[in-house]
Amino acid sequence: MVRDLFFRHALLPGGWAENVRLGIRAGIISGVEKDAPPHGEVGGIALPGMPNLHSHSFQRALAGLTEHRGEGRENFWTWRDLMYRFAVRMDPEDIEAVAAQAFVEMLEGGFCAVAEFHYLHHAPDGKPYDDIGETAARLGAAAAATGMDLTLLPVFYAHAGFGGTPPATAQRRFINDLDSYARLHERCRQIANTGVAPHSLRAVTPEELRALITIAGAAPLHIHIAEQMAEVEDCVAWSGQRPVDWLLRHSPVAANWCLVHATHVTPAECAGMAASGAVVGLCPLTEANLGDGIFPMQDFSGKYGIGSDSNVLIGVAEELRMLEYSQRLGQRRRNVMATVAARSTATAMFQGAVGGGAQALGAIGGLVAGAPANIVALAGDDPDIALAQFVFATRAPAVKDVWVRGRHCVRDGRHELAERSRKRFDAVVRKLRA
Repeated sequence: MVRDLFFRHALLPGGWAENVRLGIRAGIISGVEKDAPPHGEVGGIALPGMPNLHSHSFQRALAGLTEHRGEGRENFWTWRDLMYRFAVRMDPEDIEAVAAQAFVEMLEGGFCAVAEFHYLHHAPDGKPYDDIGETAARLGAAAAATGMDLTLLPVFYAHAGFGGTPPATAQRRFINDLDSYARLHERCRQIANTGVAPHSLRAVTPEELRALITIAGAAPLHIHIAEQMAEVEDCVAWSGQRPVDWLLRHSPVAANWCLVHATHVTPAECAGMAASGAVVGLCPLTEANLGDGIFPMQDFSGKYGIGSDSNVLIGVAEELRMLEYSQRLGQRRRNVMATVAARSTATAMFQGAVGGGAQALGAIGGLVAGAPANIVALAGDDPDIALAQFVFATRAPAVKDVWVRGRHCVRDGRHELAERSRKRFDAVVRKLRA
């Protein structure tokens, strides 16, 4: 594919630029020219496509179904029980249909790439499929159909708690040993860009974690960490250390790592994460929905990105808005995420999340030569105002067009497969609720 796209304004790594021509060759940005004469397709405001660094796409089917109070106090763990009951009923076709709908919504909401933290590996009874990567292949098919730029993160899950506690029956679809995981990982590499995902410190032993780090090499390595206070307390009881502190002391945490959530961390742990070069993966909507807590951004100077996690609601603007508003509520001040270099809060957050998200996916981020041609277009004349309205003040969908590796997936706010995908998704949800 050879084409040019021209935009009146574009958000480049150094800030806003005018009259920008983006050359695209074989799905890659081949050149960026500022102050260019109009040429090719002409658009309004171009943003780099946002990477979604943490998604469990199958959980989109649960959205809205867990918002009922049961007996006793509701929290993450009661939600997880409901999620397990739902997950064990999904077959590979269901997983593909739900993933396709989640990817359509991501694209319409401004996400162009996704890291699927994928742990629904086996059949409902826990037995591996004949193809150990059957469900991963279904995610690959959903990505190919919708145009989503997919990074597979096959999850290693072996234990129910710290110290090698045997897994629960409800977790049987997730479980692998190191030998079966190696086969799964190799199969995933045939499907998409692939990293490694130890589920959490409670789901792997230190010995298993070391083996997974070896398998990952320089590829993305993502792990849930310190999402819930119960997890922190259990880790202290097991090791005498908090989860992030233990991880930084016992593992070679580096720039290819993504520490997902890291909600309950101390200032010293924040400093350690920043010094490691790892990305903190924040999922503000899910963290709010599950009552996890608020990440202490005031103590953190490192890199971050955003993810849609449980996919209860999908959209770049919604995640960024919740991120800023949670910080405002926690710190009781405004425009927390703005910086000296980018005083527009929306612009600062967008740039930060694009950079951190791309690093977490092992990709080149931004509208630069050599990066994937993942581009989101907004309408408007003033780019700072248009982006601020997109994040904070737009009721209707503000994304106008989306290109992923040069493929025009969303036109006038609508994905080409939106109607068909929604019908398949609705049928799956009806079946699972029956």
